[in-house]
Amino acid sequence: MFGKKKQVLTFDPAEKIPMLHASICTGETAAGFKDRKTGHFEEVMLIRSDADLKEFMRRYDLKEVPKKEY
Repeated sequence: MFGKKKQVLTFDPAEKIPMLHASICTGETAAGFKDRKTGHFEEVMLIRSDADLKEFMRRYDLKEVPKKEY
């Protein structure tokens, strides 16, 4: 009856790039943001399925699938 409100989180596109970070060895994929200045990747969530990817995109109001980096 009283469900959780779906929250849209924000990030500064001038400072951070949304990105998927994949491991070459295990194939594990993490979604997060890469700092434009330092190149540091900040992991936000683990991506195990298409549903997880869609949830990441919904949370941060992304229109396009982020590019993948290995």
